[in-house]
Amino acid sequence: MSADFWAGYVSGAAGILIGNPLDLLKVRLQAGTSSLTSTPTSYTSQFSSAGSLIRGATAPILGYGALNALLFVTYNRTSALLNSSTTGAPPNLWTTWLAGAIGGLATWVVSTPTELVKCRAQISSSPTAASSWGITKEILRSEGIRGLYFGGVVTALRDSIGYGFYFWSYELSTRLMMSRMRERGSDTKEAAKVLLCGGLAGVVTWASIFPLDVIKTRVQTQILTDSASSPLLGAAVVAEGAERSRLGAVEVARSAYRIEGPGVFFRGLTVCSIRAFIVNAAQWAVYEWIMNELAPGRKIRE
Repeated sequence: MSADFWAGYVSGAAGILIGNPLDLLKVRLQAGTSSLTSTPTSYTSQFSSAGSLIRGATAPILGYGALNALLFVTYNRTSALLNSSTTGAPPNLWTTWLAGAIGGLATWVVSTPTELVKCRAQISSSPTAASSWGITKEILRSEGIRGLYFGGVVTALRDSIGYGFYFWSYELSTRLMMSRMRERGSDTKEAAKVLLCGGLAGVVTWASIFPLDVIKTRVQTQILTDSASSPLLGAAVVAEGAERSRLGAVEVARSAYRIEGPGVFFRGLTVCSIRAFIVNAAQWAVYEWIMNELAPGRKIRE
C-alpha cells in the first residue's frame, strides 16, 4: 500500500474519534430530533453516559479510514495527472478543485452506507439500539444491499462538491500563509501552518455544502412505516405521508422548506463549523506527519 493510503486511513479514523460527540449533535439538529434545541443545556443532555460520546462511531471509524485513504490516493493521482504538464510549478487551483471533486466522487461507494448507518445510530434514543452492526444487519434483512445505498445520489453530490472545496481551500490558505510568512520574514512552525490551514479548509468545506448535508441526513434517517417498530432503527424519521416508500432528496428539501423555512438548511452549522475546524486541523496534521514518516523525500505542500 502507498504512503498516502495509510496516511489517509489513519488520519480519517483519528478525525472520527476526535469529532464524534459534536457530529452526533449536528446530525440530531439536522434530523429535527425533538429532544434537542439550540441551547447548551440541551446539548449536554444528549450525552447521558460515556458510551453516548462515541455513539455511531464504529461505522465511521471503519468506513472513514477507508474513505479517507481512497480520497487522498484518488486526489493525489488525479492532481498529478492534471498537472503533469506543469512539473515543478504549484498546481493550478482549478485543477486542485477538480481533483478533489473526483476524489470525493470516488468515495461514494464507502461514504453512502457509512453515513446511513452512522446517522441512524446517532439519532437513536436507545443505547442498545445504536449498534452500527445491528443497524446494518437490520437494513440488509429488510431492504437488501440497496438499502445501504439509500440517499446515494445526494451523498455523492455532497462529497464531490465538498471535497473539491476541501483541497482547494487548503491549497489556497497554505499559499496565502506562506506568502505572508515570506513577506514578514516569519519562521512560523510547520505544524502551526498545517493546523490552521487544515482547520480553515474544514470550515470552508462544510459551509459550502451544509444545505446538501441537511437534506442527506433527513433522507437517510427515514424508515419504511412497516419497519418503524424495529428497535434497531431507533427514532429514525418516518417520511410524512409515505405509506410504503420514502421521500427522495428533492421531496425532502421541499417538505423541509415548506414546514420549517429556509433556516432549516443551516440548522447545526455552528456546531458543525467548530467540529470541522478541530477535526480537520487534526486530520491534516496526522496526514502530513505520517507522509513525512513514510515518504521522507516528499516535500510538504507550500
